[in-house]
Amino acid sequence: MADNKKRILTGDRPTGRLHLGHYVGSIQHRVRLQHEYECIFIIADLHTLTTKPERENVDTIADNSREMVADYLACGIDPSVSRVYLQSAIPEVYELNLLFENLVTVPRLQRLPSLKEMARDARLNEMPFGLLGYPILQSADILLPRAHLVPVGKDNEAHVELTRELARRFNYLYGETFPVPDVLVRGGTLVGTDGQAKMSKSLGNAIMLSDDAKTVEKKVRGMFTDPKRVRADIPGTVEGNPVFIYHQMFNSDTTEVEELAERYRQGKVGDVEVKERLAAALNRFLDPIRERREEVVNSTGLVDEIIYEGTLAMREDAKQTLAAVRKAVGLSGAWNRISRAAEKRRKKQEKSGTPVS
Repeated sequence: MADNKKRILTGDRPTGRLHLGHYVGSIQHRVRLQHEYECIFIIADLHTLTTKPERENVDTIADNSREMVADYLACGIDPSVSRVYLQSAIPEVYELNLLFENLVTVPRLQRLPSLKEMARDARLNEMPFGLLGYPILQSADILLPRAHLVPVGKDNEAHVELTRELARRFNYLYGETFPVPDVLVRGGTLVGTDGQAKMSKSLGNAIMLSDDAKTVEKKVRGMFTDPKRVRADIPGTVEGNPVFIYHQMFNSDTTEVEELAERYRQGKVGDVEVKERLAAALNRFLDPIRERREEVVNSTGLVDEIIYEGTLAMREDAKQTLAAVRKAVGLSGAWNRISRAAEKRRKKQEKSGTPVS
């Protein structure tokens, strides 16, 4: 990867296969950004522990990571220009997280609304310490590779602002060590097939990037449309209608989309036809992704090798950053002075023949 490019850090928790919402909100942007920046994609498995610490959940991380990275590659993430690594395999992230914990207050963390939302979504009655510290661990993730830019949705801007505060606080206390990263706001969320919330596997309203054609057709047939339109001859609403939102995003035949929308407004086309056309368009969009994914999966060990190589490369970066951090904070000095004094005493005793105690 080119040294003169600015560095980006972003990624996902390993929850398994990705869906169209992931593509719209992040993956399509990453595919583009990887050719403009030095991109590092984190498999944020430590973050899963904040809401799912049970062993049975931890045991799914490896397979979920493989599924997720297979989707990355199928969508166009190129490991020759980007890096994918496993967060928990980087020992330095634990240490940096601990140091940052001492530079932020509990009230500052409690002002982040996303944490309460995460606790609610995970059906937690009380806030675990790890979840409260989730943004601190995110900051360690971002600053460990000394990233310059962080692509996030609107809901995570506040977390990057905390990272900026921590970088400035550390630099003020110990000297310039970290770049202060900028937010690179990525647009776009995708409503789920139920029309009630954004697409999510846990809500059962998702179309997966790896769904086969029949599954896509079935999910599209069950999509929410205009609830006031009980017959095909009743004029319908296009704006905000999930079926037409998907048409506009994924149907490359703009003439067909415009024609369907006009007929829908006039009550001259039924939901069945509109959905059949959408299913066909989605399958045209997904066909090359599914084909590439099959090639990736059939190339035994490829995904593991990509994660492995990316993690080894990240370990080297992490060691360099932590060496600079330890020197800046002065922690290395304490151990160096103690170890030198102990070694000097040992050598003196050995020279005099005195048993080393």
